[in-house]
Amino acid sequence: MAQKRSIGFAALWLLAALIGMAAAPEPVQAKAGAWADSEHSSVRLISAVDAVGEADALRLGLEFQMQEGWKIYWRSPGDAGFPPRPDWARSENVASVEMDWPAPKRFSIFGLETFGYEQEVVFPLTVALERPGEPAVLAAEVEYLVCSDICIPGSAEVALELTDGAATPSRRAHAIDRFQARVPTGSDVAGLSVLGAAVAPAEEPDKLQFQIALASTAPLGDLDAFVEGPETFYLGKPSIAYSEDMSQALLTYQGGGVEVAALQGTAVTVTATDGARALEARATVESGPLTLDGGATPTQNRPGSDRASETAGLFAILGLALLGGLILNLMPCVLPVLSIKLLSVAKHGGGDRRVVRASFLASAAGVVASFLVIALALIAAKSAGAAIGWGVQFQNPIFLSFMTVVVVLFAGNLLGFYEIILPQRLTDRLARSGGGQASETSLSGHFMTGAFATLLATPCSAPFLGTAVGFALSRGPGEILAVFIALGIGLAAPYLLIAAAPRMATILPKPGPWMVKLKFVLALALLATGLWLATVIAAIAGTDAAIAVLALACLAVGVILTRRLEGSRLGRVAPVLSAALALAAIAAPSVNGVAPTVDRQAPEIAEGVTWIAFDPAVLRDHVAAGRVVFVDVTADWCITCQVNKERVLESDEIARLLATPEVVAMRADWTRPDPVIADYLASFGRYGIPFNAVYGPGSPRGVPLSELLVHADVTAALAAAAASGSALAARLAER
Repeated sequence: MAQKRSIGFAALWLLAALIGMAAAPEPVQAKAGAWADSEHSSVRLISAVDAVGEADALRLGLEFQMQEGWKIYWRSPGDAGFPPRPDWARSENVASVEMDWPAPKRFSIFGLETFGYEQEVVFPLTVALERPGEPAVLAAEVEYLVCSDICIPGSAEVALELTDGAATPSRRAHAIDRFQARVPTGSDVAGLSVLGAAVAPAEEPDKLQFQIALASTAPLGDLDAFVEGPETFYLGKPSIAYSEDMSQALLTYQGGGVEVAALQGTAVTVTATDGARALEARATVESGPLTLDGGATPTQNRPGSDRASETAGLFAILGLALLGGLILNLMPCVLPVLSIKLLSVAKHGGGDRRVVRASFLASAAGVVASFLVIALALIAAKSAGAAIGWGVQFQNPIFLSFMTVVVVLFAGNLLGFYEIILPQRLTDRLARSGGGQASETSLSGHFMTGAFATLLATPCSAPFLGTAVGFALSRGPGEILAVFIALGIGLAAPYLLIAAAPRMATILPKPGPWMVKLKFVLALALLATGLWLATVIAAIAGTDAAIAVLALACLAVGVILTRRLEGSRLGRVAPVLSAALALAAIAAPSVNGVAPTVDRQAPEIAEGVTWIAFDPAVLRDHVAAGRVVFVDVTADWCITCQVNKERVLESDEIARLLATPEVVAMRADWTRPDPVIADYLASFGRYGIPFNAVYGPGSPRGVPLSELLVHADVTAALAAAAASGSALAARLAER
């Protein structure tokens, strides 16, 4: 019993270790100044680099965190308020500071329209240095206004010192990049453009009607626009008319503060947002009114603009999360744990239904509890400004070695070397939940089965899962918790089904000698999973580290076996020694260091297709030149990515298309952390892989594809992206 209990504590310790590693950021130094706290908000400076390096300018950020229900204002606050106003006079070795403004959100209350930010915002800063290469201090006194039902002026003194040395990326780089991606851009990047702006007299005296016509390369869905004009100029909330294909929109505002004649012929700044896309453009005001093609009728209810729509959208996302979690059971990443699932069902053949129900409820609890742990870890990582995403922990060699140890321990368990159980107190509680009929081993084993299934599921992205996770990780803690709990319930659905109908398990033959053979086969499947994990460790930390992890993990299992030898001195200390070997296996990659970086510029040739390294600037150049670009974001640890390659991308049909001169195949390898790839995924609202997108003259913004590729979708996307009349378009039309 002592042996079992020690192994149980070790298993629980390994599960708890996941809390700190599920969203482990890249091992780089954080660079941030101290928080300047007030009752409702906090302000600080953060840096994208650890030191000044040799560059003429640095990327920093002015970060605000607001309490729930409080907000600060955009550069043009609307009908009330004022924006943050930093004074950089106290800075040292700083020539100038340019601050960018991420696209704001509209707040409508009591007929007043204001624009700003809630929860958090980072204002990206470009800091030009007087003497490049020398230490610099960025310091400011920031005046701002924070508002809820009341408004409170705030003042914060913030500072951040950067020493000389290599300008290596810091943990805060991702936070700056996230909000830099929200800074409005030109029409070529945003996929939005202003067709015209016009003003006309309104029915009420001293009022005016202002209109903006917008066009989009993708269907519009959550449109708003903010207009900056003369100082006294103001506008209300717009009504919006859409064209039939949702590619154009006419926004009509009621406003005033300036004469109609005085506004005509002047230039205004238009900031338009549609979901994650944001445009900033100048437009000359003409005489109105404007019209849209097709004569669309304006409606006051913009898609996704009111709270009812947001609530309905959240419930829809939760539905997708449930469905995505259910489908996740069929994904390749979860197939290795099929061995434990099969054993879970088979061992109950001919058993008591109450025992079956309690055991499978424990498995479901293990799944949901693990998703809750992952959600909390992601919330903590996001709050710390680290890069987050679905499966990013598989970029961490320490996590991979942890998983390898767990897999080998489970394999030893299936081979009958020992039993992995939970501590007695938790086991008793689980047993009571099963009416006292379930054994200690069955309940604890099923709980660990659920947790293990969740761990192996995290590098996979199933249909609907990417949409749900992307929504959650772009929102606040409440949405993250809700979506991840829904994912857990979806993944646990098979367990819940058997718990509701235990006869499905009890009709199987009673356990007997055939179970021994089944356990042996399933243990081999788990060991194969361990070998796969070792190959991923080798790609990140080197072959020596991978061999060390496997050897130490197997040695830990071997040491436990000495407990069976009568009078063995080694057997007396086997639990402690085995735990030490497991810890050594987990730490082995950190001792070995990271493997040398592969030349990302070297092309990869597969099935006649030359894949070049992902580069956003090169991608835009190819699209501007009229070529079609196929982007594949993949990783060695993503099994679904490998399935997509084998079944679709390297098939004869698709490979021939990707090898044509008009198509550029571009591959982004996310095996290791890469903020460029993380930001690229975030621009599509995605936080996991596989991810594929097709660009071209017909789709300059890119068309994302489903997580599971099919030939028809790839060819359809290539056809939509190809230039009209091109050889590629003609070839695809013949198909």
